Amino acid sequence: MFLLLAGFSGFLGILMGASSIGAVLLVPFLRYFGGVDVHVAIDSAMFSYIFSGAAGGWLYARRRSIPWSPAGWLVLGAMPGAFLGSMLKSLVPGLALEVFIGLLLVFAGYTALRSGSGGAAAMRVLAKPVLVALGAFTGVVSALSGTGGPVTILPLLLWPEVPVLAAIGLAQAIQLPIALLATGGNVLSGKIDFLIGSTIAAALVVGMVAGASLAHALSPAMLKRGVAWFILIVGIGIFAKLLAAQFSSAV
Repeated sequence: MFLLLAGFSGFLGILMGASSIGAVLLVPFLRYFGGVDVHVAIDSAMFSYIFSGAAGGWLYARRRSIPWSPAGWLVLGAMPGAFLGSMLKSLVPGLALEVFIGLLLVFAGYTALRSGSGGAAAMRVLAKPVLVALGAFTGVVSALSGTGGPVTILPLLLWPEVPVLAAIGLAQAIQLPIALLATGGNVLSGKIDFLIGSTIAAALVVGMVAGASLAHALSPAMLKRGVAWFILIVGIGIFAKLLAAQFSSAV
């Protein structure tokens, strides 16, 4: 199971390094292929994002692909939001979390497909209160779903046509603070599997090094579109599995 988890996490690391989207697939993988309880899967995945977030932030910062001023305002909202989300998660039933994750997958894939190419346009300046609000929303949603932040913030940044590489850089920057605050809250619930989390973290970091190089060498719009289709299909698959399980229990 751990070899399969490491291989899949490495693949997700490439996706995360290239487009910042990919971690959203981790909890469904742990849940449906590893048989891990959804709360344990979310908490363990969030722990691994501490390391992938640090790696992603460093990889994009060294290429000067993170607009630091808006990143600071996003983080200001994301940190308390992530802690609040980690506290709320323990009150939400596992089935509701699975439905929520499925909705998030479909939302992320659909909105990424609908957004523009995000090419060489000038950086769109968003108001500071808007950035704080986006960060807070992203923190809550990420901690609830175990997705780390980028899958929520990236479509929200692409809607006002922030250039895709800058949006990916901001999404990378927001991972670490969200993961730290959410993990701090999750420690109180005692549901982190540190062996699973450490396995994921090591593989994600390795994959992200390759993915970040791809993002700066190839078309980010093409990468975003391919990952968006993948996520959308997985989200639909989760709903199909949940519907099948409900139908089986009713028969």
